[in-house]
Amino acid sequence: MRWEVLALALVVGAANWGFRYLPIRFGLGSGAEGGMLGRFLASVGPAAIATLFVASALPFVAGGALLAPVPGTVAVVAVWLWRRSVVLATLAGAVAHAAGFALGL
Repeated sequence: MRWEVLALALVVGAANWGFRYLPIRFGLGSGAEGGMLGRFLASVGPAAIATLFVASALPFVAGGALLAPVPGTVAVVAVWLWRRSVVLATLAGAVAHAAGFALGL
């Protein structure tokens, strides 16, 4: 196993753990109903999104295609900030990624 893969796994694992544990430990977040379980479930979403983003963008960046994940990422962030809808943001990201792929980014 290459040390870069191990280092990446440790960094992503630590960030994932932090996204899940720290909001529970310090009572951060939106004050989700349901006590500790509610805070845990509210913190799982961002951790899963960050993990999936790194896992999907890393092959492009490592292969030298630095612009490949940009259209989808920008679309997801823009639509989510505009509508606060995970569903619409995901669909917009998929469409933007497909358009970028079709254009050869």
